Amino acid sequence: MLDPNFARILELVTAVGFILALKGLSAPKSARNGNLLGALAATIATGAIFFTISDMKNVPLIIGAIVVGFAIGWPAAKRVQMTQMPQMVALFNGVGGGAAALVSVIEFLNMESSGTSIDKIALGATVFTVLIGSVSFTGSFITFMKLQELMTSRPVVIPLGKLITPLVALGSIASAVMLIVDPQQSTLFILLGLSLLLGVLFVLPVGGADVPIVISLLNAFTGLSVAASGYVLGNVLLIVAGTLVGASGTLLTQMMAQAMGRPITNTLFGAFTAVSTAGGAGAAETRPVKSGSPQDIAIMLAYARKVIFVPGYGLAVAQAQSTLRELADLLTAKGIEVDYAIHPVAGRMPGHMNVLMAEAQVPYEQLKEMDEINPEFPAAEVALVVGANDVVNPAAREDKTAPIYGMPILDVDHAQQIVFLKRSMRPGFAGIENELLFDPKTTLLFGDAKETLTKVVAALKTL
Repeated sequence: MLDPNFARILELVTAVGFILALKGLSAPKSARNGNLLGALAATIATGAIFFTISDMKNVPLIIGAIVVGFAIGWPAAKRVQMTQMPQMVALFNGVGGGAAALVSVIEFLNMESSGTSIDKIALGATVFTVLIGSVSFTGSFITFMKLQELMTSRPVVIPLGKLITPLVALGSIASAVMLIVDPQQSTLFILLGLSLLLGVLFVLPVGGADVPIVISLLNAFTGLSVAASGYVLGNVLLIVAGTLVGASGTLLTQMMAQAMGRPITNTLFGAFTAVSTAGGAGAAETRPVKSGSPQDIAIMLAYARKVIFVPGYGLAVAQAQSTLRELADLLTAKGIEVDYAIHPVAGRMPGHMNVLMAEAQVPYEQLKEMDEINPEFPAAEVALVVGANDVVNPAAREDKTAPIYGMPILDVDHAQQIVFLKRSMRPGFAGIENELLFDPKTTLLFGDAKETLTKVVAALKTL
């Protein structure tokens, strides 16, 4: 057994490690070290438990669960592609919320079977964890399905959804209050069922472009549920870690909502009132567009003085970041200025594009955020869009009926010439048509991003 004072020191070291890990994650250059530091702190916290609890029971089952979790988590984390990282984050977040809710359910059953009077504060924390953890659990799995395209990424509004969702929310709160006033197993399972249903109803109406914001919000929910379960279990580190996750998730949600240019309420409930008139893919395919060949694009780039690359999710799917960097190196060698325009929510999660570009060893100084790069688009002879769509869609500025209206976008339409690399004329993740594709300044290059960029690079080498 560890000396109690030494155990407290370990808790302090671990808490500081969590804080420094979050600090490291705030910048791309330090994110890797921040992630490793957080993992190390979590390992120390987990290991210390075995040497601070004198009457720990079911040790073989606990160790077995750790082994099974490691056997599943390690290969999954090693094999997951960078494009699928947001889905993994959603899954891990949901599992965390579900675990906190499950622990609280067991603690409630233990309280009830003990026959002693139940502490109302501890009971309140238990009920809170069941409610919030359950919402996070099912809500996170719906976000996973949307991101993985196992279901439509568009808002799903069930019949009478405007009535059913508030009723389920009120029912969840009412059953939570009843459980605190009169603890009964039947009320607990009613609360559990309603909370799980509320998580589904909470996320279904959210459109694909807004899913990253919901993931961040649900992450905050998970943090709060973990903090509350820490109070129930009397574990200081769970309280610290959960509070940090809850606070950082809340701040990130606010920052992402600001980046999208809409209040969180519009993100969560806008589908109930939105009336979209934007055309779908079928309408787009009947309109004429200007397309070019890789040789045409190479010539256009070779005679430019300034080029801005706009990477998006399509680039990530094609794993074309290294090819794009090779193209940038060729242009730079010709004396052409090259920058990368990074939207705050490019890809599927904040920082997604920064990580991909770092993976391709793109010089960090070439990565420019939206506010910095937007004034430079008018001076760019060519803006090359690779797999982005919603973050450059002028409908965000011009079409009040569009679900992305009000979202700050990259001002690609202000460039002198625009090159769009796309697989097809299908709309972006928000499910709306992009008028920029039909702009007379726009040239489309169809095909897989990596293949077409490779052809552009080959053509550029011959010039």
